[in-house]
Amino acid sequence: PAHGKMQKLVKTTCQARQGVFVTRPDGTSAGRVSTRLPSSYAALNLAPSAVTMGAFSGASLAPSSAQGSRSPIVCQAQGSTSGQEKMTVAITGATGLVGSKLASRLAAQGHKVRVLTRDVNAAKSKLPYPGLEFFPQSKWADAVKGATGVVNLAGEPIATRWTPEHKAQIKASRVRTTQAVVDAIRSAPEGQRPKVLVSASAVGFYGNSQTASFVEDSPAGSDYLAEICKEWEAAAKGAEGVARTVVLRIGIVLAPEGGALGKMLPVFQIFAGGPLGSGRQWMSWIHRDDLVQLVIEALRNPAYAGVYNATAPKPVRMSELCSALGGIMGRPSWLPVPDFALQTLLGEGATVVLEGQRVLPQRTQAAGFSYKYSELGDALKNILR
Repeated sequence: PAHGKMQKLVKTTCQARQGVFVTRPDGTSAGRVSTRLPSSYAALNLAPSAVTMGAFSGASLAPSSAQGSRSPIVCQAQGSTSGQEKMTVAITGATGLVGSKLASRLAAQGHKVRVLTRDVNAAKSKLPYPGLEFFPQSKWADAVKGATGVVNLAGEPIATRWTPEHKAQIKASRVRTTQAVVDAIRSAPEGQRPKVLVSASAVGFYGNSQTASFVEDSPAGSDYLAEICKEWEAAAKGAEGVARTVVLRIGIVLAPEGGALGKMLPVFQIFAGGPLGSGRQWMSWIHRDDLVQLVIEALRNPAYAGVYNATAPKPVRMSELCSALGGIMGRPSWLPVPDFALQTLLGEGATVVLEGQRVLPQRTQAAGFSYKYSELGDALKNILR
């Protein structure tokens, strides 16, 4: 095939070095690529002579990737470039903002992914990657059995109006789900028990402050979210003694299609952007790609154990975030949203965006984790490019 044609077809090389997502120039799937050269070469430079394109030159397509499909296609390079063993990872919350990215990256790296979900059909529609296995809650014990590790990311959104019913869901979706995961791990036969549990928590553990800084050994706060985080983490620690347990206190995850940034972008696009409330509240943020990589490192590296702050090293205030976002987008960032408007819209849930905390990833950096996006400007430019 012509070199130029292949360059247009192969749009994204996976960071995992195990394959590529392949799409046609119009965004539709082009099928599975199979390598003919050693994967160490294909990982660094997928040369046109090294591949055959299923939809164009007759190589077999993956079963779930019929020609013309718009589903993402994961291409597995033959062999391993890293020398590391392939993992089998069970994930709760795999359809969420972070979990979906984690599942796709693990699949691209050639790992087996087991999705633990309450709704198998809905999960399949949101995660159209070949090779994923889906397990309803009644089968979670089977999914955990024989897995290398478990990643627990489940939880109802909190940036919404807190009715009594929703507050109950916020707690149950975290605490009860974590207890169910831990029970499945502990009930697995010793030879088939996962080696590690990586479980989410949140920086809300520390409570709110405009003046204090918090590291992993800082005490817990006393507000509603702090109390939930304490129970959430206590449930995860039930796996200690049978599996290495890692708790990630996650900050504000930056990604274009969801989370806080996903809600702010449309407002800035219509020239109505600005800080929420006073603009003085701290925003302890992390780029989603860094968070996904931190989860993978916690799965792989046996030195990780205990609590780690999953935030970038340089938190900013809300006003700084809005100023940087407006500058990159070429939009004004001076129009504030007053406290009373958010409280009218979200009620008690407004505390999520009107208050914050300055959280520093002391243990995460001491563990040697390398951030790809430690500066807010770099993170926003990557997301908005």
